[in-house]
Amino acid sequence: MKFYKIKAFWSGLKKALPFLMIFAVLLTIVCYPHETTEGNGEEAKRVVRVWNVDTFEGGKGSRTNFLKRAAAKIEKKDRDVFYLISSYTIEGANRAFAEGQRPDVLSFGIGVSAYLESSLPLPYSFAGGETDGGCYAYPWCRGEYYLFSLTDGFEKEGTVAVSAGGMNLVEVAAALNGLSGERIDSLSAYVAFLNGQYRYLLGTQRDKCRFASRGVEVYEKPLNEFCDLYQYISVLSAGKREDCLALVDMLLSDAVQGELESIGMLPVKGGESIRTVSAFSDVDSLSTIRNAASGEEPLKNLDKFLKNI
Repeated sequence: MKFYKIKAFWSGLKKALPFLMIFAVLLTIVCYPHETTEGNGEEAKRVVRVWNVDTFEGGKGSRTNFLKRAAAKIEKKDRDVFYLISSYTIEGANRAFAEGQRPDVLSFGIGVSAYLESSLPLPYSFAGGETDGGCYAYPWCRGEYYLFSLTDGFEKEGTVAVSAGGMNLVEVAAALNGLSGERIDSLSAYVAFLNGQYRYLLGTQRDKCRFASRGVEVYEKPLNEFCDLYQYISVLSAGKREDCLALVDMLLSDAVQGELESIGMLPVKGGESIRTVSAFSDVDSLSTIRNAASGEEPLKNLDKFLKNI
């Protein structure tokens, strides 16, 4: 009797085996689906990884979100590509580099130097992004230094609040424009200036946006001797070079450059700044340049660090 039950069991299992195999295949498909993008259920696309590293204060809004909007214009035309855009801090980007991670495209400001060795030559030319006979970084937006005053005229002597926000070299801007003053963090400098503690504020586009949001009328004087407030872009992937350059071209298009006002930044073309520093200046180099700008004979000491635009 027991033998009969076992025999019947195996007989039933053989009959059900084809159905069990089909079920197993279906289960595999459900549990391990094909690669998709953002859960939209589409077949795998060409994914371009873009990292954005902000090292200096912008104007308003988010440069990362601006990149996403620019990339969306490409994705709308070419539905086979998807740009995965992420924000990184300097520390996070350097940590990722040490762990062997590389994006396909890097958007960055000065102070992020580790990725130079992975960057590919670009079909553009800009002094700040050139090294070893090639251009490895090109700016897609920029800021600007300004001298602000609550009263008309900039000829009168008065104290200057030197606004420091991020890795940028505001001390160089001050030295090259014959200014000296107390270095204060950006927000504190802005508040102290409005409260009348300083006659002048050496600030950036971030302060222009702050004044506008509060409805404060100020006088401004662009300081064009120097600018390091560039957000650069580099291509690091040879295999995805075409899709990477498509993003660069989109960012530099007249249409997208005309939208930079929405984040309080300025277009690359039209800048009148005379000098800058290398896009790939590391943290130690920036510290050395700050010391040169703050020491004796700053104009002479800074010459070896500056590039003519």
